[in-house]
Amino acid sequence: MIDHGLQLPSMVDLLKKALVDEAARAYGVADKGSSDTRISLLTGVHRKDVKRLRIAPQVDVDATPLVPLAATVVACWISEPRYLNADQTARPLARTPGRGLPGEPDFTSLVAEVSRDVGARAVLDELVRLGVVELRDDGFVVLKTNGFVPREGLKESFHFLAANVSEHLDAAVHNLAPDRTTPPKLEQSAFSQNLTGAQVEQLQQLARRLWAKALQQFLQTATVAEERSEGVEGAKYRVHFGVYFNDTLQSSPAETPPPGEALQKNKRKRKS
Repeated sequence: MIDHGLQLPSMVDLLKKALVDEAARAYGVADKGSSDTRISLLTGVHRKDVKRLRIAPQVDVDATPLVPLAATVVACWISEPRYLNADQTARPLARTPGRGLPGEPDFTSLVAEVSRDVGARAVLDELVRLGVVELRDDGFVVLKTNGFVPREGLKESFHFLAANVSEHLDAAVHNLAPDRTTPPKLEQSAFSQNLTGAQVEQLQQLARRLWAKALQQFLQTATVAEERSEGVEGAKYRVHFGVYFNDTLQSSPAETPPPGEALQKNKRKRKS
């Protein structure tokens, strides 16, 4: 908040808006919705503020519409067998069909497989801008890393922060719901301490390799699942599967582990 000039009054108003929206969405009376008075009682937000926030126009905060599409293109690239080499790495793709060999996959076809609403050139320019791909002199597009790892700007950073933190918190909130009747969602982490800077870097590189492998396997399975779900009636769901790695300087040689984590050979694992 301090880094980006978001002061307390603005943050409080954002929190009020979130509380009002959630109360109206999830706690409304069937077929009647929720009155301003009911929402005020549920949230503690003053009724005048509830009325003001409910009639306030919705603001489209997605300032980077190409980013989700670009990420989906990369996900398809690293999960579909026809776009992979024998060692499961992403193949360099000819920018257009005419630049490659007959029958070989190309970048234009890849984008068209994901969406026909945006041209392949626009997606390519975005991926180049983000530093995810490189366009070689021979007309082939090369994925720089095995995944969507952009050298993004501030707007893109906020886009992913909002999406990732929102989904992570949603899983945690589900597990803490007092009236939950469904199984807990996966929400776990590992913990280790008393490490040197070199050891932290080594573990971070290991975490990245493990994530790249898990990501590819997950996307391959998810792609098959999406194909099988086409035409199937009933409710449909979306899923998010993520990972994070963070290191902080210990305040003491034997820092107390986070609450709820069991000690076992200097490593901890939290289970929901």
